[in-house]
Amino acid sequence: MAGGLAALLDDVAAIARLAAASADDVAAASAKAGAKATGVVIDDAAVTPQYVRGIEPKRELPIVWRIARGSIINKLVFILPVALLLSYFAPWLLTPILMLGGTYLCYEGAEKVWELVSGQKHEKKPAAAKGTDAEKSIVGGAVRTDLILSAEIMVISLNTVTDQSIWMQAAILVVVGIAMTVVVYGAVALLVKMDDIGLQMAQRESETSRRIGTGLVKAMPVVMTVISYVGMVAMLWVGGHIILVGIHEFGAEQPYGWIHHLEEVVAVVPGIGGALAWLVNTFFSFLLGLIWGAIIVVVMHLLPFGKDDHDEDGHADEAAEAGDAKPAPGAHA
Repeated sequence: MAGGLAALLDDVAAIARLAAASADDVAAASAKAGAKATGVVIDDAAVTPQYVRGIEPKRELPIVWRIARGSIINKLVFILPVALLLSYFAPWLLTPILMLGGTYLCYEGAEKVWELVSGQKHEKKPAAAKGTDAEKSIVGGAVRTDLILSAEIMVISLNTVTDQSIWMQAAILVVVGIAMTVVVYGAVALLVKMDDIGLQMAQRESETSRRIGTGLVKAMPVVMTVISYVGMVAMLWVGGHIILVGIHEFGAEQPYGWIHHLEEVVAVVPGIGGALAWLVNTFFSFLLGLIWGAIIVVVMHLLPFGKDDHDEDGHADEAAEAGDAKPAPGAHA
């Protein structure tokens, strides 16, 4: 009996060690996969705060939570099973899907560059100003945008762990999906409430607290502007890198070969070779993303069919604003 109990305990201990080793493997692989998706995460964190501009402060965190919940559903309910099925039955589809998402990122980044260069901004009024369904509209729009960015995060992560079993891939993607959502929307919640924190600190009796609070309030517009630029660069960099690798996987030697050769040239510099190689890859990925996205921007803005659609949207917004500005019946000028 004692021998049987000892054997059972040995088996339990072995299973526990195996489970611990598997957990370590999942954690390590998740960290590696998540690192590959860092650029998209930065973009996601930079894009999301735009959706709570003009919202009552007390409703900001509930809206961020609803968007975060939608993001988790996007990742774990919709994207994860589809990505695993494609990886198992049609792995050749992952690269085209990645490239489609990368193209979208390039377009979004190039669109922002176009707005900076041309001075034309096509931002829609916050949904908060448009009626009782405002929050539903905000959350819906944010979750739809998140779907694309989340798909990029999950597929990039999956592409990093294709050598693992399908169950290990599923576990890694669950960890990555949850961790990335916590990181992104935790950062978003902190950003959108930072000015409120500053206001509260500025009203305290402590001189130090007031100075810090006033500094936070003054700094947040600058911080949000910087984050928007970081997001723009991240979109072009990540999108361009996806396109660069995708073109290579489809059999084209260049421009991937040229860039890789330049990386090898600078990699031998003592002490900073690795950093220089990364900068070379990042710069040319950004440049390719800008060119790739600019082509789509030209199609959407300068060619007749793209321009007409865009103008119609603009006229619709102007008409809505004019309608909002009409005096109430019976009012006199």
